[in-house]
Amino acid sequence: MDFELRRAREKLDNEQRERKERAKLKLDRERKAKEEAKKQRDAIEAAQRSRRLDAIEAQLKAEQQMGESLLAGRGVVFYKILEAVPFQGSGDKVKLPPSCFTELSDQGAFDKGPMYFQLSLVHQEGSSATKDDEKGNNRTTHSGVLEFTADEGSVAIPPHVWSNLFPVDAPNIPLVEVRYVRLSKGTYAKLQPDGIGFSDLPNHKAILETSLRQHATLSQDDVLTVKYGELTYKLRVLELKPSSSISVLETDIEVDIVNPGVESERTDQYVLKPLAFGASESGLVEEGNYMYYKFSIDDDAWEKLVSDDVKIEVKIDAEANGGDTDLYVSKHPLIFPNRHQHEWSSHDVGSKTLILSSKDRNLGTGTYSLAVYGFKGTTKYQVSVHVQENSKHKVGQQATHSSSMDVDTVECRNCKHFIPTRSIALHEAYCSRHNVVCPHAGCGIVLRIEEAKNHVHCDKCGQAFHLGEMEKHMKVFHEPLRCPCGVVLEKEDMVQHQASDCPLRLIACRFCGDMVQAGSSAMDVRDRLRGLSEHESICGSRTAPCDSCGRSVMLKDMDIHQIAVHQKN
Repeated sequence: MDFELRRAREKLDNEQRERKERAKLKLDRERKAKEEAKKQRDAIEAAQRSRRLDAIEAQLKAEQQMGESLLAGRGVVFYKILEAVPFQGSGDKVKLPPSCFTELSDQGAFDKGPMYFQLSLVHQEGSSATKDDEKGNNRTTHSGVLEFTADEGSVAIPPHVWSNLFPVDAPNIPLVEVRYVRLSKGTYAKLQPDGIGFSDLPNHKAILETSLRQHATLSQDDVLTVKYGELTYKLRVLELKPSSSISVLETDIEVDIVNPGVESERTDQYVLKPLAFGASESGLVEEGNYMYYKFSIDDDAWEKLVSDDVKIEVKIDAEANGGDTDLYVSKHPLIFPNRHQHEWSSHDVGSKTLILSSKDRNLGTGTYSLAVYGFKGTTKYQVSVHVQENSKHKVGQQATHSSSMDVDTVECRNCKHFIPTRSIALHEAYCSRHNVVCPHAGCGIVLRIEEAKNHVHCDKCGQAFHLGEMEKHMKVFHEPLRCPCGVVLEKEDMVQHQASDCPLRLIACRFCGDMVQAGSSAMDVRDRLRGLSEHESICGSRTAPCDSCGRSVMLKDMDIHQIAVHQKN
């Protein structure tokens, strides 16, 4: 009986204990559920509060941007985020979609003068642009507008603007913020080339002015690309006035060009080293490369050249180490002569000398460039320019007597020279054994028999050479050369082509005075009859007031206007 009571009591205790545990677990679950519900309510309230704050901040930012746009655009508000698409153009003018034309026109932007836009890179997560901007790189520049023909949702950007917005790599989908702004006319600009050599260009500020004619704006820290023939120079904008971004349209800007820093000098940039008369410069040139020098002929030196009948001797002494060079000389404005473009050249094997005479119509006062071209291998050389005085008699030369003409002579049947009759038999016997006449038509030179095997003629031009010089002659004069304009010619024809026919040759514009590419023939038939190049036809279409009547007349018609209206020659 006691055993059964004890079993019942234990069973009751276990049941009570289990009920207590279940009640405790239930209370814990309810407490945790209340805590979780409280956390969720707090999170919802925090999210709602954050959204309200973001909405207020976005509204304030939009109002601020609206105010800035109104201030920057002087009453015109235009703001778009567009996908950037590159196109091959010059200058800084972009192409916008037609919808932008409608929006700007509705706000009267076209009545406020030239339109300018601020272009800023839109940061995207994971893009290299975002990382660069975290380092402090501000991707903002300015531009004008070329036309409204871009695809909807995109902006077509020329290389100048593209390189300033994306100096490293563009993201997969480059987005650009385009904002209408008004810019002040510039008064001052400080530029720094990224390498030496730009200041050597003749009238380099005029070349810069010609390049800026294709631009509407300048922005501080932008890189401006200036082309001179086949050469390209990059100039960084260091300072602008009156603001960090300016308009360059219809304004006079004072430009300072500072020397490039040592850390930014480029080793691949052509440099003109000064070369004085009577002094020599040593150098080392590798195959396919050029080393450039310059020398000047002033008025005093030119008078001496003309009056004393002296000549200028340009000389290269090369070391015999298996290498070889070529020599090219040109007069400015052609400042970097090469295989295609030059006025004088020498292609002798080893050391070489080039004589410039005052009788040459291309020679005169001015600055000249000298190029040492590495034709083969790596060559050490010394280059010099001297004034060579002519003497009427060579050293050791004796005057001939008129009585010598009276001696009875006979023509040698081998060498065709006239020999005194008394010694003709002895001369012909010796001459036939030791000498041979070159059989090539038009040559007739008399050679020693052992030298005849090295005397050869070019199959193409017939010129006579030493056998060791033939390989270089064929490569220099008869190997086809490709002009940058696409024409393929041999050397002599190529030099003539680039001097008078090539559309990429540099000419002095008769209207602006700058050195520009000639371009193709003028579109206007009347301009072609006047001999105007493509650039001169466009440049001459600018108007200027007549000095006599003040009427605006195109520059290319000014001479006709002066004759027809004012009877002036």
